[in-house]
Amino acid sequence: MKKFTCLLIVILSGFLAAHAQSFSVSGNVTDESGIPLLGVNVLVKNQSRGTTTDFDGNYTIGNITSGDILQFSYLGFNTQEIRITDQQTLDVQLSADNEALDEVVVIGYGTQSKKEVTGAVSTVGSGTIEELNPVRVEQALQGRVAGVNITSTSGSPGSASTINIRGISTNGDSRPLILVDGAVIEDLSVINPNDIENISVLKDATAGIYGVRAANGVILITTKGGYKNTDLRIEVDAYTGLQETSRKLPVLNATEYAVILNEAFVAGGQNPPFPNYRNLGEGTDYQDEVFQQALMSDTNLSISGGGEKTAYSFGAGYLDQNGIVGGESSNFERFTGRMNFNYDIIKNLKLSTTAIYTHSNRKTLAENALGSVLFNAINMAPTIPVYDENGDFSLAELLGNEVINPVAQIQNTYNNSQVDKITGTAGLSYDFLEHFKAETRYQFNYSEVRGINFQPQAYYGSGKVFNVDRNVVSESTNFYRDYTFDAFLSYENTLNDLHNVKALVGTSVFRTTGDFYGFTGYDIPGNSFENASIENASDVVDNYINVSNRIFDQRLLSYFARLQYNYDERYLLSGVIRRDGSSNFGPENKFGWFPSASAGWVISEEDFYGNGDLVNFLKLRSSYGILGNDRIGAFGYVSLLNGEGTYVFDDTLYYGVAAGRLSNPELQWEEQTAFDVGIDARLFGDKLDLTVDYFKRQTDKLLLTPQVSGILGVGAPGAGAPIVNAGSVENKGWEFSLGYRQIVNDDFDFNINWNLTTLENEVLSVANENGFVPGGFFAVGQGDAPARMEAGHPIGYFYGLQTDGIFQNAEEVAAGPSQPNAHPGDLRYVDQNGDGVITPDDRVEIGDPIPDYTMGLNLGFNYKNFDFTAYAFASVGNDIVRAYDRNETRTNKTSYVLNRWTGEGTSNTYPRVNIGANYNSVFSDFYVEDGSYLRLQNVQLGYSLGENITEQLGIRKLRFYLAVNNAFTITDYKGYDPSASSGAPIGGGIDQGFYPVPRVYTAGLNFKF
Repeated sequence: MKKFTCLLIVILSGFLAAHAQSFSVSGNVTDESGIPLLGVNVLVKNQSRGTTTDFDGNYTIGNITSGDILQFSYLGFNTQEIRITDQQTLDVQLSADNEALDEVVVIGYGTQSKKEVTGAVSTVGSGTIEELNPVRVEQALQGRVAGVNITSTSGSPGSASTINIRGISTNGDSRPLILVDGAVIEDLSVINPNDIENISVLKDATAGIYGVRAANGVILITTKGGYKNTDLRIEVDAYTGLQETSRKLPVLNATEYAVILNEAFVAGGQNPPFPNYRNLGEGTDYQDEVFQQALMSDTNLSISGGGEKTAYSFGAGYLDQNGIVGGESSNFERFTGRMNFNYDIIKNLKLSTTAIYTHSNRKTLAENALGSVLFNAINMAPTIPVYDENGDFSLAELLGNEVINPVAQIQNTYNNSQVDKITGTAGLSYDFLEHFKAETRYQFNYSEVRGINFQPQAYYGSGKVFNVDRNVVSESTNFYRDYTFDAFLSYENTLNDLHNVKALVGTSVFRTTGDFYGFTGYDIPGNSFENASIENASDVVDNYINVSNRIFDQRLLSYFARLQYNYDERYLLSGVIRRDGSSNFGPENKFGWFPSASAGWVISEEDFYGNGDLVNFLKLRSSYGILGNDRIGAFGYVSLLNGEGTYVFDDTLYYGVAAGRLSNPELQWEEQTAFDVGIDARLFGDKLDLTVDYFKRQTDKLLLTPQVSGILGVGAPGAGAPIVNAGSVENKGWEFSLGYRQIVNDDFDFNINWNLTTLENEVLSVANENGFVPGGFFAVGQGDAPARMEAGHPIGYFYGLQTDGIFQNAEEVAAGPSQPNAHPGDLRYVDQNGDGVITPDDRVEIGDPIPDYTMGLNLGFNYKNFDFTAYAFASVGNDIVRAYDRNETRTNKTSYVLNRWTGEGTSNTYPRVNIGANYNSVFSDFYVEDGSYLRLQNVQLGYSLGENITEQLGIRKLRFYLAVNNAFTITDYKGYDPSASSGAPIGGGIDQGFYPVPRVYTAGLNFKF
């Protein structure tokens, strides 16, 4: 009995001790900004029990004993594990997982878990945008998203970029559809990158949910919003930068210029113009006169918060950027204001609104054209000083009709534009019958674009085309409006815990209109910009008095449906059907059907897959569908009275209208068939992400303008050939994305991301009379276009003569095919057709402006309070035409001419110099260069104050950073910038003096409290 009693006491003591050690743990879970997180999983590790946080981020979990490990996990954040000792209150702050933030992606009319995505979708988060500090949104995509290629049309402040997703699929408008909070945006310069929460890029047939506007891909931009039940949060991001040109061309100095000119004149049988050239010295490098270091600054303020039923976010930003050419004469100034407001009207009825206001001013100079500032700076003779002995601008005599003093040109350029734009959205969503939701959205854009151009009376030299005998001012005011109304019904349900179904049906209405007004006036008093206005002009002309198409009106009506199904998150299916009607097509072809389907298989969820120690996640997916394109002018299927007509009645001249473009009632949609197959994988404990895609897109029924006989009246003012469906283009290639992240210890982690895109572009057919569409401009006096769209070649390929070295002696000239004015030292061309004569019929493909490969490499690490990032981009296989040389007798040259042919055996690359007639300036591969390049786009080093300091200061975060944008470029291209292009599908890679993208040194701070 005594033994039994002792045993019972021991058992009870152990039970009571165990019971005493069991307790509950409560706390709050937030993100790094202190915002409560709803739905965080709180689990006891290695046990099948846990809980989730409520709306305010609070949780309570019972039956915890000392030594248990609580595991906190949430989509988009790093999982955190904490061992429990005796604490009963535990607050947790989860850090964002920059890689996992992409797990929830924005797709058409909704969001979807990345695990369930069956299409080719890429995302860029706000963290990347903050690191890059781009002036324009699209700059954040270059090198970050496989399959997306961004080319700068110019490095001047406020200039646009060209976005191509998976190649160029049309000879017309190849821009992707861009939506900001659901509203269509055509010009991204009005969007402040600091306002963006994330960007999703839809690259394959799953973009078909947007139908006709999705053929060139879709970019979905979501702006920052607030959170419910959070205190007021204020964030300030600001930086200032110093810009400079990344490159100057090695032009001849005055002495070298004189030597070359003397040699050319002697070779032409004339006296040398500079007999005392040794006294000329260096002379004037006009690049030094037009390039300068320029300042820029960007300041952004964001305020957010929320109550029990509301969430709000406000933002304001101001950007001021001078140009590296001309300084304040090429300035861009932008103010943006943003508002997001969400309100729960009742339990199941929610209101969401956004508004963005932009005011911008831009001053521009002539660029990338014959007679542009940089064109003149390169070609201006170094023997001519900027100012003459009287202090006036020197004249550019004997340098051709287009070359003028570029400093005088800047001084006399007044070309300003102002944009005021407001973009707004308002939406209602109502949940009913547990699984249904009805939504309606209204989005609109309204903008006013005002421009003023003043050309003062100026004299630049004898016979110059830019001389102005009578000063002139032009003013324009354009109004643009569009709206989109969407209404759709969605259904979402899970049956038997295995069958997950989502369905969507809806309709969309889109309308865009515009009005144009403009006047030109002459004889401004004082010949000054201060007085330049139509009111002060003595003679005013209405620019639209003879034009009937000063307005446009285009409309779309669409119906769409989508069904998404997955079985146990293993087998994934999605189907989309959309019917679009466009006012750009006639009654018989107004509507088109655009279906698409996609499927996926999450192999790693199968029982046979095992534990997946090496490959933790593996998904196979594919998509196929048809997309449309209607990006042509309105009412192309009929002839409008928008041509210019002049009529004489009673010996008096009257202005009227006439038939414009010829009609084509059979005009149809441009259609694109898109196929994609891809693999998504995660390896080594989710540290390595791998995505591989193969894509093929064929665009048929290309909308193009053929060459037709002049007897049809297409040459009359305002008239033109009809638009027809007459071509086909194919793009195919591979995309690879690889990302690795490693947390080494509490003080150090790093990440590496790499992507590669291969692209093959081929025109399959051009069904017009000539079999090709010409485009581009090379040089004065050469009427044949240097670029073409033709079957069997890439779109916009370069078409010219092929060189075969240089004639070294008279015997080689005599032995070769007959070539106009050929002499030893001249370029030797290949007789392609073997007829013994060099003629335009010997022209062949001599270059391709489309890169074969594009690559992006992004590196980053964090060490204690320091952070470092670097972004690099490479383009391989693209060619550029060097067209910035005027090829006039006395214009300056770049230094390659120093390697010219001066006698037999001296050069087989660069021809002789000569003022006589020769064939060396004809468009050939001598002017086509490899434009491949590798660029370090951004490198940044930051330092954040420690938590002990920020807590004492009462703030959440204070970070300082230094950065360099466009740090360096490795290329063999001789021009300013191998990344630049006019953006035209045909003729886009021709460099007539591209304004280079500047190198920018910045210092900034991020401040949150």
